[in-house]
Amino acid sequence: MFLHLGQETTVKTENIVGIYDLDTSTVSKWTRQYLNLAEKEGRVVTVSYELPKSFVIYKEKNDEKETVFISPLSSQTLLRRINQKNIIT
Repeated sequence: MFLHLGQETTVKTENIVGIYDLDTSTVSKWTRQYLNLAEKEGRVVTVSYELPKSFVIYKEKNDEKETVFISPLSSQTLLRRINQKNIIT
Protein backbone atom coordinates (compact mmCIF):
# COMPACT_ATOMS: atom_id res chain seq x y z
CA MET A 1 0.00 0.00 0.00
CA PHE A 2 1.05 3.59 -0.52
CA LEU A 3 0.78 6.76 1.53
CA HIS A 4 0.32 10.15 -0.14
CA LEU A 5 2.73 12.70 1.37
CA GLY A 6 1.56 15.74 -0.57
CA GLN A 7 1.74 17.06 -4.13
CA GLU A 8 2.46 14.04 -6.33
CA THR A 9 4.56 12.07 -3.85
CA THR A 10 3.60 8.65 -2.54
CA VAL A 11 5.65 6.06 -0.67
CA LYS A 12 5.19 2.41 0.23
CA THR A 13 3.88 2.17 3.78
CA GLU A 14 5.91 -0.97 4.47
CA ASN A 15 9.15 1.04 3.98
CA ILE A 16 8.28 3.91 6.32
CA VAL A 17 10.66 3.97 9.28
CA GLY A 18 9.00 6.89 11.06
CA ILE A 19 6.79 9.95 10.77
CA TYR A 20 7.80 12.98 12.82
CA ASP A 21 6.42 16.43 13.60
CA LEU A 22 8.95 19.10 12.61
CA ASP A 23 8.04 21.50 15.41
CA THR A 24 8.45 19.06 18.28
CA SER A 25 11.17 16.74 17.00
CA THR A 26 13.65 19.37 15.86
CA VAL A 27 14.00 20.61 19.43
CA SER A 28 16.47 17.76 19.86
CA LYS A 29 20.06 18.47 18.85
CA TRP A 30 20.37 14.90 17.55
CA THR A 31 17.39 15.26 15.22
CA ARG A 32 18.74 18.53 13.81
CA GLN A 33 22.13 16.89 13.23
CA TYR A 34 20.49 13.92 11.50
CA LEU A 35 18.48 16.17 9.20
CA ASN A 36 21.51 18.34 8.41
CA LEU A 37 23.61 15.27 7.54
CA ALA A 38 20.84 13.84 5.37
CA GLU A 39 20.58 17.15 3.52
CA LYS A 40 24.35 17.33 2.96
CA GLU A 41 24.30 13.78 1.60
CA GLY A 42 21.45 14.62 -0.80
CA ARG A 43 18.96 12.30 0.88
CA VAL A 44 16.28 14.92 1.57
CA VAL A 45 13.29 15.25 -0.75
CA THR A 46 11.08 18.31 -0.30
CA VAL A 47 7.57 17.29 -1.32
CA SER A 48 6.24 20.85 -1.62
CA TYR A 49 7.41 24.39 -1.18
CA GLU A 50 4.56 25.01 1.25
CA LEU A 51 5.36 25.38 4.94
CA PRO A 52 6.84 22.02 6.07
CA LYS A 53 5.06 20.36 8.98
CA SER A 54 6.49 16.86 9.15
CA PHE A 55 9.18 14.58 7.87
CA VAL A 56 9.03 10.93 6.95
CA ILE A 57 12.04 8.63 7.14
CA TYR A 58 11.83 6.06 4.37
CA LYS A 59 14.13 3.14 3.61
CA GLU A 60 13.95 0.67 0.76
CA LYS A 61 15.14 -2.81 1.68
CA ASN A 62 18.18 -2.72 -0.62
CA ASP A 63 19.23 0.89 0.08
CA GLU A 64 22.09 1.57 2.46
CA LYS A 65 20.65 4.82 3.82
CA GLU A 66 17.26 6.33 4.43
CA THR A 67 15.55 9.05 2.42
CA VAL A 68 13.92 11.91 4.33
CA PHE A 69 10.73 13.33 2.83
CA ILE A 70 9.75 16.81 4.05
CA SER A 71 5.95 17.08 3.86
CA PRO A 72 3.51 19.99 4.15
CA LEU A 73 1.05 17.61 5.84
CA SER A 74 1.05 17.24 9.61
CA SER A 75 2.30 14.05 11.19
CA GLN A 76 -1.20 13.53 12.65
CA THR A 77 -2.75 13.71 9.18
CA LEU A 78 -0.27 11.19 7.78
CA LEU A 79 -0.79 8.81 10.70
CA ARG A 80 -4.57 9.18 10.41
CA ARG A 81 -4.37 8.26 6.72
CA ILE A 82 -2.46 5.10 7.57
CA ASN A 83 -4.75 4.16 10.47
CA GLN A 84 -7.94 4.80 8.52
CA LYS A 85 -6.61 2.82 5.58
CA ASN A 86 -7.05 6.03 3.57
CA ILE A 87 -4.15 4.99 1.41
CA ILE A 88 -3.65 4.15 -2.23
CA THR A 89 -3.46 0.44 -3.06
